[in-house]
Amino acid sequence: MIRYSPWDYEMHADPYPTYARLRDEAPLYHNEEQGFWALSRHADVTDAFINWGRLSSANGVSLEPAASGPNAYKTTSFLSMDPPRHERMRLLVSRGFTPRRVQELQPRLLELTRLHLLPALEAGSFDFIGDFAGKLPMDVISELIGVPAADRVEVRRLAELVVHRDEDLLDVPQAGMEAALVLVGYFADMLAARRRRVTADLTSALVEAEIDGDRLDDDEIIGFLFLMVVAGNETTAKLLGNAWYWAWRNPGERAKPFADPGRIDGWIEETLRYDTMSQMVARTATADISLHGGTIPAGDRVLLLAGSANRDPRVFPDADRYDVDRDTSASVSFGAGRHFCLGAPLARLESRLALGELVRHVDDYDIDPDGIKRVHSINVRGLAALPTTVKVR
Repeated sequence: MIRYSPWDYEMHADPYPTYARLRDEAPLYHNEEQGFWALSRHADVTDAFINWGRLSSANGVSLEPAASGPNAYKTTSFLSMDPPRHERMRLLVSRGFTPRRVQELQPRLLELTRLHLLPALEAGSFDFIGDFAGKLPMDVISELIGVPAADRVEVRRLAELVVHRDEDLLDVPQAGMEAALVLVGYFADMLAARRRRVTADLTSALVEAEIDGDRLDDDEIIGFLFLMVVAGNETTAKLLGNAWYWAWRNPGERAKPFADPGRIDGWIEETLRYDTMSQMVARTATADISLHGGTIPAGDRVLLLAGSANRDPRVFPDADRYDVDRDTSASVSFGAGRHFCLGAPLARLESRLALGELVRHVDDYDIDPDGIKRVHSINVRGLAALPTTVKVR
């Protein structure tokens, strides 16, 4: 009998054997004790993303009671909204968070990459996460929304507390709830300052965003800022760490982008597929759903296991093999349909520049397996420590 719980620390270590069993033996899985269903096959997960009508986001995208309910949007923004509210919010945010604004960040992003990377390379041995991959995305998001440099270490610490989960606790830990309140208060103060004096950052752009007289209110802007700092920072940091780790584990694949930087995009996309940083999102059934011989009752919570869908051999041949030349176009790492991740271009740009600088400066590297530490989160998969020794070019 299969037992699956996203809270189990064993799952954080390696969920993929369990995902394989779910896909083959229980494509509609029900955990009665914890009160959720799970979809693990690529076809079912993709369909759920695209055909949103039967599976609502409005109750939140996490299973935990503290992060669920009608106010979930206050910390997860339009992720926890359905149309038409979702379209309105996304359109207004897009007026400020434009592709042009992301592209204009590129020179500064490269400066920040070198600011953190070059001292680490000079030292020769460093923690890839703590000294580089964890710092860079927070600086990028901070530059974008206007968090001062002096505040960034503390904001990152709070963001990490928000996503951390304690073993055997099926809700957001007290420390995480307190950190979320502090962050919301911080962003409320920052927003109030922008309403008094407009600046050149995204927060001011969100204040001024308008469509036919419709504007974002304070709760909506604060929710988006919270999402950017927690989800945007944490997921990109985990993407970089996962890319570095799996290239180390697969030296033949690692050699490809190190010999040809033109293959860095393939390295990023295969990492997203093979070990995606966003493993799942929750939905709520709006009606009874019959699937695979079972029925999800209306009102029940449903997990869409993107991490499993990306390893489905029905779509990806030899899916458990890490292959930077693979066709990853069917990957659901950034979702699909209306909820496709708005921050995907920024995450890809950050990763491309960061890994490009590493390939340019590093000839070879090794990782100390005894020092590796994993993040404990029910939906974010990645590394908390990755001790690295480099041989520079």
